[in-house]
Amino acid sequence: MNFDIAQQESYSRGELLLRTFFGWLYIMVPHTIVLFFVGIWSSILHFIAWWVILFTGRYPVSFFEFHVKMLAWTMRLNAVTWNLVDGYPAIGIAGSHPAVTLDIPYPQSLSRAKLLLRAFLGFIYVSIPHGICLYVRMLATSFLNFLSWWSILFSGRIPANWFQFNVGTLRWMVRLNMYMANMTDDYPPFSGKPTPVVAQPALP
Repeated sequence: MNFDIAQQESYSRGELLLRTFFGWLYIMVPHTIVLFFVGIWSSILHFIAWWVILFTGRYPVSFFEFHVKMLAWTMRLNAVTWNLVDGYPAIGIAGSHPAVTLDIPYPQSLSRAKLLLRAFLGFIYVSIPHGICLYVRMLATSFLNFLSWWSILFSGRIPANWFQFNVGTLRWMVRLNMYMANMTDDYPPFSGKPTPVVAQPALP
């Protein structure tokens, strides 16, 4: 999985203030309304996909692509509302943002045993430990978002380490969503660091 957000060299103070005072009206309200109805369809597809994986060991390709686009939508929305990027987050699964990248490879096969394990025990070995760790990390992320707001207001910039930490929080959330949505069998690491790129051996 490759998720990243490109840091801008400078940020708009005008957009920062506009999002802060009116973002709930022109960003959150329309996105929340549309996401509510699209989310209903997404839940239906998740339910169907669960049974398809159980009987075939494969995730329906069109369902998978839909859910990848759903994740990309929520991530670009978070990227804007967390002040990590400027610009308006496109509404809809077909939208995109030039600074937000999400690439999830399609799994050729999925384990039925892990599917059942997640369904019946996922809340114990996934939701509880990750929920606790993410709760603590979100406290730190919220504090850095607060500091970043003032940094943008006075300097038009975000310190790189603050930015990367907050991007890492979103990356952790994506991995967790992928695993619990049966889009991968790889257990999500307790980290927001990007996945190391494994060098491919040279062809003879």
